Amino acid sequence: MQDALDFGLLAFASLFTMIDPLGIVPLFLTMTQGLDREHMNRIAFKATLTALAILIFIAFTGRAVFEFFGISINSLRIVGGIIFLIIGYDMLQAHIARTKKSDESSQEYADDIAITPLAIPMICGPGAITSMIVFSGDASTMPRQMALFGALAAVILITYLALRGAKYLMRVIGPNGSRVLLRLMGLIVMSVAVEFLLSGLTPVLREIFMVNGG
Repeated sequence: MQDALDFGLLAFASLFTMIDPLGIVPLFLTMTQGLDREHMNRIAFKATLTALAILIFIAFTGRAVFEFFGISINSLRIVGGIIFLIIGYDMLQAHIARTKKSDESSQEYADDIAITPLAIPMICGPGAITSMIVFSGDASTMPRQMALFGALAAVILITYLALRGAKYLMRVIGPNGSRVLLRLMGLIVMSVAVEFLLSGLTPVLREIFMVNGG
């Protein structure tokens, strides 16, 4: 039991760090400007539920699926970096700011961003995917498996609650603060994109040079 508890705490710490629920809030705020609370809550629920389903699926089949299609974690890092770079640039140019739209267009927009980029790659990113693959491989007993999925559920719940409370933060910072936050987070997201790209490209380039050198 103690082994499963220690394993669950380690998995929780890793997943919480990789998903970073509080770090997602600024992007969530900037992408949902102009939407009412109902749509924001719907986006938060759909994004976290989608991410949970994907990570559970990956826990059971991730390694086999990746090997079958020949997909590496480095490839995910590169793709995630490119997506983050585009998002960060748009934020820096304040292109993500929203205006009030009809219920139909708001719902369509909510459905779009709940999956990408919120569920993938913000919540379910390369780091979270890698963590689930590694920990699922180490979860060789039923208590460990229960601890792993309990840790995942706890992190996803925290993420959902953080996104649900984002509207209150919006009221505190106001429209001017929101614009400043938008550009600041654009810089941060682009910095994260560069880190993703470097961490994904470095092993690939090293392997290419080793092959050519050999």
